[in-house]
Amino acid sequence: FLILFLLFVLCTFAFGIFSIFHRNDNYSNVSAFTYDSNSTSCVQDTSFLSSQLWVSETSFFALSSSSLWTYLVWTLVITLVLSVPICLLLLLLLKHYTKQIVYVLLPFFIIMPVFFDVYWFVACTLSSSCSDAFPLVYRILVLVFILLIVGVIVWIIVANWHRIELTVRIIGVASDALSRNLGLFLVIPLLTVGLLAYYASIVVFLVFSRFNGKIVAKESNGEYTCVWKQDSWVPAYFTLAILTMLWSLTSMVEAQVYVTSGTIAQWYFSKDDTKPHRSIRRSLRNAFGPSSGTICLSGLLVFVVRVVRAAVDSAREEDVPGIVNLVLRCCVNALMSAIDFLNKFTINFAAITGEAYCTSARMTYELLRRNLLSAVFVETVSTRLLAGVIFVLSSVYAIAVCAILKGVSDLGVNMYTVAALAWVLLILVLGFFVHVLDNVIDTVYICYAIDKDRGEVYKHEVHDVYFQLPISRNSRSSYPSRTLDV
Repeated sequence: FLILFLLFVLCTFAFGIFSIFHRNDNYSNVSAFTYDSNSTSCVQDTSFLSSQLWVSETSFFALSSSSLWTYLVWTLVITLVLSVPICLLLLLLLKHYTKQIVYVLLPFFIIMPVFFDVYWFVACTLSSSCSDAFPLVYRILVLVFILLIVGVIVWIIVANWHRIELTVRIIGVASDALSRNLGLFLVIPLLTVGLLAYYASIVVFLVFSRFNGKIVAKESNGEYTCVWKQDSWVPAYFTLAILTMLWSLTSMVEAQVYVTSGTIAQWYFSKDDTKPHRSIRRSLRNAFGPSSGTICLSGLLVFVVRVVRAAVDSAREEDVPGIVNLVLRCCVNALMSAIDFLNKFTINFAAITGEAYCTSARMTYELLRRNLLSAVFVETVSTRLLAGVIFVLSSVYAIAVCAILKGVSDLGVNMYTVAALAWVLLILVLGFFVHVLDNVIDTVYICYAIDKDRGEVYKHEVHDVYFQLPISRNSRSSYPSRTLDV
């Protein structure tokens, strides 16, 4: 699968480089060509002068000089800079004061959506332009709809209340593990930057591939016009490039999970409390070395699962009748969920042991079957709880931004747009933090399962928390002793 992935990448770059040198510079000047009946071809009108570029540049600089653009740029830059200490502070608080943070912010899971809902309803009612655009009936429908969603959130909290205490302790353990490996906060973003640079080159290739073609005459109702005709290979190249980008995205996500899992596992299985030397470097070397094929296969499976689910969702929107279609959709969703669940822990196990993908999948299944600790706590409840925490923090930040802009600027209603974009940026950064912390939770979960299966205790503080997870009554055989590749 590594060879197949490299073949996709090499073909994408090879045809992309070819498209740059084989481009036709007349692509943007189709309107400058006219049909010549003598030569039965399209010839260029030398008197043609395009002014669209100057218009677009003028519009761009006009936008750049506006106060809205200035405040927006500065707000986003400041938000991006502040997001780093916010993430570190949140990690520190979750490490030492997990219970207090969660229980203090838990009521705001309800208060914040209700506040924004009521505030929007009142503000829209008082604004003549908004009330004209949204009649009272629509405003009431939106108000009730948001309140119903809040009701669902309340029901979820009540239904999972007995799980919150244990989930809080699990988050605290994972935060402690992550705080001992802060280098991950540098390595994982750098991998993302590398992916963006890789994407930028492919996007450039896609842009230049559109320039591959020629201007031909087209007859319509007895009249000839000059149109652009792409080369026949361009649509196929677009398909290849998009597939390569999607596979690269899922593979990079799996590589980040692999590096995180390998680093945390080395900390977990260390005999003392000190961080292992060069653990991140060792995980990177394994991820992009011996285990690169495992990561490519895992990324391919994730990509296939996403595509199949998108196809199923598309079929559901078409509302095709028939019990057979309904049963088929249910079966496909169940199968995709099972594959997604197993793949999620397989990549963690592969990072811990260094085994190949298929071997890791089999051993992960056997491990979870023998020690089926409830994955709901580490897979669902913790993720939702952390998502609620970052939503509240981002909302508080957006309110603060809005208040500051109202005091120092004259943006008017545009300040809500700036505050909303700042909220989006901060929640994306905090979402990255939660993603890393989720991977740590999964890794500690697998490490504890291995520990429990082998009858060993490497981290007492982890066992003090995870032993409370419910255990299945399946028969349990001993886990085969194996040297961990950490």
